[in-house]
Amino acid sequence: MERAPPAPIVGGSILKTPLVTTAAGRGAPGTAWARAGAGLRLLGAAVLAGLLAAGQATAREVAIGVFAWQGERAAIADWSPVIRDLNAALPEHRFRLDHYDAAGLRRAIAEHRVDLVITNPGYYVTMEAEFGLSRIATLAAPNVRSPDRAIGSVVIARADRADLPDLAALAGRRVAAVAPDAFGGWLIVAGELKRRGLDPESDLAVRFMGLPMNNIVDAVRRGDVDAGIVRTCLLEQLLDEEYVRPGDLRVVGARQEDGFPCATSTPLYPDWPIAVTRQTDPALAKAVARALLAMPDGQGLLSWTVPADYRPVHELYQGLGVGPYADLHRLTPEALARRFWPWLLGLVVLLIAGIVHTVRVEYQVHRRTAELRESLQARQLAEARMRENQEQMEHLSRLSVLGELSGSLAHEINQPLTTIGTYARSLLRRQDNRTLTPEALSQACTEIADEAERAGGIVQRIRHFARKRAAVREPVDLAAIAAEARRLVTGMLAHAPEIAIHDRSSPGRAVLADPQQIQQVLLNLVKNAIDAARGLPPARQAIEVDIEAAGSRVLVHVIDRGVGLDEAQRARLFEPFFTTKPDGLGLGLPICKTIIEAHGGRLWAEPNAGGAGMRFTFSLPCHELPA
Repeated sequence: MERAPPAPIVGGSILKTPLVTTAAGRGAPGTAWARAGAGLRLLGAAVLAGLLAAGQATAREVAIGVFAWQGERAAIADWSPVIRDLNAALPEHRFRLDHYDAAGLRRAIAEHRVDLVITNPGYYVTMEAEFGLSRIATLAAPNVRSPDRAIGSVVIARADRADLPDLAALAGRRVAAVAPDAFGGWLIVAGELKRRGLDPESDLAVRFMGLPMNNIVDAVRRGDVDAGIVRTCLLEQLLDEEYVRPGDLRVVGARQEDGFPCATSTPLYPDWPIAVTRQTDPALAKAVARALLAMPDGQGLLSWTVPADYRPVHELYQGLGVGPYADLHRLTPEALARRFWPWLLGLVVLLIAGIVHTVRVEYQVHRRTAELRESLQARQLAEARMRENQEQMEHLSRLSVLGELSGSLAHEINQPLTTIGTYARSLLRRQDNRTLTPEALSQACTEIADEAERAGGIVQRIRHFARKRAAVREPVDLAAIAAEARRLVTGMLAHAPEIAIHDRSSPGRAVLADPQQIQQVLLNLVKNAIDAARGLPPARQAIEVDIEAAGSRVLVHVIDRGVGLDEAQRARLFEPFFTTKPDGLGLGLPICKTIIEAHGGRLWAEPNAGGAGMRFTFSLPCHELPA
């Protein structure tokens, strides 16, 4: 049958049988004699306090507010020795112990009803930020090496729970704790869980059971929860009191801290501080600090040391978003507005300025876009007119060439017409003389048909050359265009000179060009070559058209043996309206230069390297033909 539990544990004291402990709750196992001596000391302290109170009726009263986290009797048992020592060290003051719960201590500080405050590290950093408390000393426990590492938490589970090897295994488990704001009974473990990547609020099924911590131990033993969170050294104290038998419970995630006598599941934090409020007289604060630091060490009594560094507690609370950092955890609109209203106001001003600037820029962009659109439309219209004028000039140039060749053209067309008329009259005479034979009729009709085709071919080539159409780009054969230009010239001239075409271009490469425009260029250059050699011996009237590849371009040379041009004439050769012909307009070569440059090429002239005459050359980019 399970025995009844002992009285609630308060800071290391059991109300019926106090142990020699500290206010942080660490108790070393003591003998019955030590317990009896502690009780006698408590009784003597009460008697001495009464005597001192009677002798100090006129002394200034100093209120020390203590966080009685386990009740009034435990607070008196733990902190009466401190009051006794302070009254003895500073007889001009009468120190009084006032015990409070967390909410009561906060109200007492806010209403200026206490001069000094003794509380745990968690409540201290919270009230430090809210009320401006200033620590003057830190508790130094006799069985702990450093007051900077004196408080931690232990996660306990039944000994048969091998499925809980470390703190990470608590995910999804039922865990008992003291309260949401309990420093050693919840927050230290919560911080450690968060550092391991767990969310203490959502990843664990937490059950807050309040004080005393024996309730958590009992819940773990009964199996109501999977694990429980208590302060360090509590398990060792319960084992000493035989409240827990060895082998009943085990520590989850146990770790050993150097110089610390108890098992722990978490890192250690500084011990309890004693702090002064803002209204406390600085001289009193200095005297109290001096008296606390002068208290003797050892013999299991409370002693004090210089204030510890509580930054680890601040970092813990900041990471959890609790205490003075609660606003970081609860980012409500009201909290943000209350805390950051100057920044929010500046942000609103910047936002309004940004909107105004954006609207202004957008308006300017629209206005300038409209202006640019109008400018582009005007440019496109001008380019369209220029193209139209260019096409008109090219058409007029072709008509000019035809006009210059019209005399020879009439002769060439008249020759087949005369032949046709002769054959027709011959047929009529033979028919009248009754000498027309089928063979003669067939021969005459064949000659008439050939001459008609010859005349029709001349007219068709002229119509094709003179017609007006839009420019197109397509793969062209320069040799074929040169041959067509030669046929057109020879068909239009009665005594056309010899025109030799030499094609040395690479096979598989072609030029993308407008064939009619390239033919017009060749026809102009050939006609100029004919005019330059007019009246010269037949050997010098011959013309050569050479086509050759030069890297990624194709060169076309029109070579004559004519009279040539001097340097001054060559300098102005491609100027509009400059001509060396009495009846010329001076537009042929400028138009040819414009056509070639529009195709990405170049047109130039140079004296013939082989002697008299000129060499006109134009280049065009060539392209690989797909296989």
